[in-house]
Amino acid sequence: MNLDELIQRVERARLKRSEHLIVQIVAVSKYTDDIEVLKRLYEDGQRAFGENRVQSMEDKVNSLKDLPIEWHFIGNLQKNKINKLLKLNPFMIQSINSYELAEAIDKRTNKPIRCLLEINSSNEPTKHGLEPTKAIDTYLKIKENLSNINLQGVMTIGAHSDDEKEIRKSFRLTYDIFEKLKPYGAKICSMGMSGDFEIAIEEGSNMIRVGRALLESYMK
Repeated sequence: MNLDELIQRVERARLKRSEHLIVQIVAVSKYTDDIEVLKRLYEDGQRAFGENRVQSMEDKVNSLKDLPIEWHFIGNLQKNKINKLLKLNPFMIQSINSYELAEAIDKRTNKPIRCLLEINSSNEPTKHGLEPTKAIDTYLKIKENLSNINLQGVMTIGAHSDDEKEIRKSFRLTYDIFEKLKPYGAKICSMGMSGDFEIAIEEGSNMIRVGRALLESYMK
């Protein structure tokens, strides 16, 4: 599936939800170290790229520094990698999964960083993210106390299940939290990956993170 095909599928899902919904695509580039693949994707019009490891992101940021790419960090961020990530000047950190992590980032930067709060909406022990019941309080506590954390919304990974009802349930739960946070400036609801982005959009996602399904066609 190339970028045009992905956009068409996004469009169909978007219209099922609302003609007013605008969905941003973040291309998850962790599936390749081939810079030429990313350049081809950029030439097709893709501007936002996501990485889940700081070292991989550093390599790609340096290799593609001449291109005005929006780099999103989407993985679990260890505190000992914060300084390295901040040096790369990421456009957004999507994976703030605790107040403590937000506080550690806040202390080490001297300018506001766009961030999303990661929610473990499926309550799966293998996933990172806040328990849904703690998400709103944590979001507001970060907003109130940490001036360098510019929270812009929420992020989740859908339930790891073959049951579409379970997947929808995890997205719906996150979207409900997002709705409650809108009065506090939340604009982004980042939900949906290669296998479930259409379901996520139908449940209200306005940012999807697609890697494997998109990159495979550029790696041939």
